[in-house]
Order: sequence, then structure tokens, then C-alpha cells
Amino acid sequence: MMSTSRTNAYRTERQHLMRAPRRWLVTGVAGFIGSNLLEALLALDQHVVGLDNFATGHRRNLNEVRDQVSPEQWSRFRFIEGDIRDLKACRRAVRADRGRSSAAVDYVLHQAAIGSVPRSIEDPLFTNANNIDGFLNMLVAARDAGVRRFVYAASSSTYGDHPGLPKVEDVIGRPLSPYAITKYVNELYADVFARTYGTSCIGLRYFNVFGKRQDPEGAYAAVIPKWIAAMIGEDEVFIYGDGATTRDFCFVENAVQANILAATAEAEHAAGQVYNVACGGRTTLSELYDLIRELLETRHVKVRQATPLYRAFRTGDVPHSQADIGKARRLLGYDPVHDVREGLDAAMDWYLAFARKTSPSVSAQAPTIPAIP
Repeated sequence: MMSTSRTNAYRTERQHLMRAPRRWLVTGVAGFIGSNLLEALLALDQHVVGLDNFATGHRRNLNEVRDQVSPEQWSRFRFIEGDIRDLKACRRAVRADRGRSSAAVDYVLHQAAIGSVPRSIEDPLFTNANNIDGFLNMLVAARDAGVRRFVYAASSSTYGDHPGLPKVEDVIGRPLSPYAITKYVNELYADVFARTYGTSCIGLRYFNVFGKRQDPEGAYAAVIPKWIAAMIGEDEVFIYGDGATTRDFCFVENAVQANILAATAEAEHAAGQVYNVACGGRTTLSELYDLIRELLETRHVKVRQATPLYRAFRTGDVPHSQADIGKARRLLGYDPVHDVREGLDAAMDWYLAFARKTSPSVSAQAPTIPAIP
């Protein structure tokens, strides 16, 4: 089991930030990981600018963050509704801080992207426009504003068809989807900007992040919230493949920790790197199904009899995934907080509460967001 206490490096950095608040930009702030980052930063009394166009994010996520922090902490948040494909919006976001247009943010946590392999196969142009054009816009804006550190969401999909396990950062294969190509191009651009312009960049290769505010709805919903919603609703649950496919599932608090440590890391050679963000474990999809059912059955007796249905493997999916997190441990002080069971247990109440929200007005309600004019 993972330690449930904060790591020494992360605890120390949190204490430092509370004593000396910084200015942060979170792109994709209304999304799953973005809203968790927002909540964590506001809880540390940081000043945060958020950028989102609600293409995949939700206003309800910002509502939830508002309800989880104090009014004073919420007042430190400024929101820009904008699109990363618009360079002007990106420039505005990196220089927006409590109405002072001349002040640049210290750190950028770039989470905005179209993060779906199936969607990228269906519409590669849309994925490319957001994940490459939008990424380059943010890099240019960050470079020109002179931000201290540009941390971006990379992806384990970059490993492609390389069969080796666990995955080590400097050994990759051929991409298996348009999405994977876009995330690899992000890494190349970040490296070139670091060497050419001196822009301090760190990429975080996420491995199957899950947790509260992960969207269980839609055709491209992630497997964990989608399965939980289906089990609760007594609907069919589909497993693509024979169930032996493995993933390194990573609780969202681990991803939050990695972002904050990456942004503030001062160790020699920490910048200009790409790091795996995961737990270093392997869980088959069949094991995941059994684990979710076990955690649900104490709350919903009917799920005890549920059984999954198996379908053919999906195009673009890798058969096995497991991260080597040694590099992130050494250079960032990263140490996962929860393993997959502990993370599911911690997030389960949110998944159940979300499933009980049946009124359309819940997701349509506009949050009280301190917007930047």
C-alpha cells in the first residue's frame, strides 16, 4: 500500500508556498485534472488564473471547487473563458493577475488538450489543432511573458508500441494514434524552446489518472467513472479485449503533487525533462472491474451479481502499461500518495454523489467566477 501521508518534499514545498504565495496559470481549469489543481492551489492560498473554453471541461467543476475552499481563497481565482487555439487568449492568460495586465504569472500548468485516443482517430484535425497548435500558442505566450516554469501534461501514449516494461522515459516506440503523435510533438517543442529560447519546461507523462470530477458521461469517458456509472445504473459494462490488458492507474492527487513539485523544482537538471507520473504498478482490466465491484457492493447490493461483457480490442490502445517512476522520485521528490485501491476508495463517494445528481440544472448552473474583463 502507498503511504497516506504527504511526502517530505511535497510537504516542505506546500509549507513554503503558503508562506510565499505565487501566481499560477492553469489551462483546462474546468476539466478533471485542471480543477483538482485549482482546488489544491487555492487551498494553499495561491493566486490562480484559469483558462478554459468548456469544450471538455464543465462549469460544475468550478462550482465544486468554489464550495470546497473558503470565500477568501476563492477570491484569489480569476477566470478567462478562452481557447488555447487563440494566441491572444493565451497571451492574456499568462499576463493576467488580479487585474494587473503587466504582471506575468510565475508558473504555467498546461492541462488543456483533447485527451482521447478514440476521438483523435475519429477527428485527427481537431485533436491536432488543440494539442499541437494550442500547445505552441501557450509555449510562445509563456516564453514572451518570461514565466519561471512551463509544466505541461504529456502522456504515456508516447511509448506507443515499445514492448518494454516498466516504461522508462528515454525509451519509446512508434505512436499508435493521432493523440499519441500530438503529445510526442509537445515534448519535442518543449525541448526546442528550452534549448533555443531558454524556456524552462517540464513534461509529465500521465498514466491513466483517475479521481473526482473525472467525467463519466459521453462517448469518450474514461474507463473508471464510466464503469462505476454503469454499475450503479445496472447497465452493461464492456471490457475491450480479454481483460488481461494492464494499466498503471494513478490517483489524481498524485498528479497534483507532481505538477506542484515540477513547477517549483530547483534541483540541478530537474528542468528540461519529461517524467512518468504514475504509481509503478500494474492492474489488469479484469482486476480493476473486480475491485470497483467490491468497493461498490457495500453501497449497492445489486452490483454483486454484475458481470462484464467483452469486446474486441480498440484501435490505438496499447496492450500493457507500467511506469518506472524512479526519475521523478530522484529529481522531483515525487512519491505517490495512494495506490489504485486507496484512490478508488477515496474517490468513490464523489462518483456516487455525481450519479445521484439527476437534475439538468446541476450541470447547467453557471458558477460565480471572478472573471477578468
